[in-house]
Amino acid sequence: MYYVNVKHIYYFYLVKLVFCIPTYLHFYYFVSYLLYMKSNKWLLLIMLILSFSFCFRLQAQDDLEAILSNAEKEQPKKKEYTSAAFKSTRLINLHNTERLAKGALEYRICHRFGRLNTGAYQFWGLDQAEIRMGFEYGVSDWVHIGIGRSSYQKTYDAFTKIAILRQSNVLPISLVYMGSIAVNTIKDVSPDFNGRLSYVNQLIIGSKVNSRVSLVFVPTLVHRNLVTEVNDAVSTVALGVGGRFKLSKRLTFNTEYIWRVPPQQKSLAFDNYKDAFSIGLDIETGGHVFQLTLSNSRGMFDKAYLVETTGAWGAGDIHFGFNLIRNFTVIKKKE
Repeated sequence: MYYVNVKHIYYFYLVKLVFCIPTYLHFYYFVSYLLYMKSNKWLLLIMLILSFSFCFRLQAQDDLEAILSNAEKEQPKKKEYTSAAFKSTRLINLHNTERLAKGALEYRICHRFGRLNTGAYQFWGLDQAEIRMGFEYGVSDWVHIGIGRSSYQKTYDAFTKIAILRQSNVLPISLVYMGSIAVNTIKDVSPDFNGRLSYVNQLIIGSKVNSRVSLVFVPTLVHRNLVTEVNDAVSTVALGVGGRFKLSKRLTFNTEYIWRVPPQQKSLAFDNYKDAFSIGLDIETGGHVFQLTLSNSRGMFDKAYLVETTGAWGAGDIHFGFNLIRNFTVIKKKE
């Protein structure tokens, strides 16, 4: 006849209880112990088998949860692009990393008055003014184009901005290429059309440091097919830096400085021009952005403010100006 050594089995499962059975399963063993005391060995054996199977099931469930938890941790982060580093596509004069969304149209009208040091007779420059009007359009979320016309040198200009890298939760900077062309249409400047052309190429490196501060660094190459000053260089390298500080939800302070890299052989023509420095305020009012600016640069297209600034802040050659920017949606994004 077959006999079960129930006492040994009970001790074995008591060890299992200590290492892997939750507290609420102690009831099984309490009942098992009572049955053992009553010598109901077969019922006791069944209870112990059920307890063991439940313990195994719980252990397998814990292992599965651990595997799923580790798998979730190992999944790569979903890329989220940074937005609204600046309130406009330009800091003041300098292009920044912002671009219009696909299907968005922007109308920009810019005013730059005369020098403040002209005094009361010229009403501190307000009797004199330059104007630039332009349209910009978002071809895609990565490509942005624009055209404009300035009263200064009666210049037409066109440009494109192409995003190379976009700041996100895994990349701390944005990288944008900007290329522009301008044509001077003043009479008798040059009999040759090519002599009226100028080109600008920029790599715009920007970062939204936090919710208040954004910065840009802009290496630039300017080429003019024809220069008006003797010994002036047709190609000039410049480095632009700038930033914005958010004062409130609708108000930001902006500043920029453009340093022209001196040529190996400095000329009088190079010294006749100055590095451009500008400060301004951006005021957001619904669909408009209103900019108030102070700058020693008179021109508002790329070549003019980059390498043809003649005013000096120390001498009071400061131009007050304002820009009005209005955005429209031409093509709505599909949801």
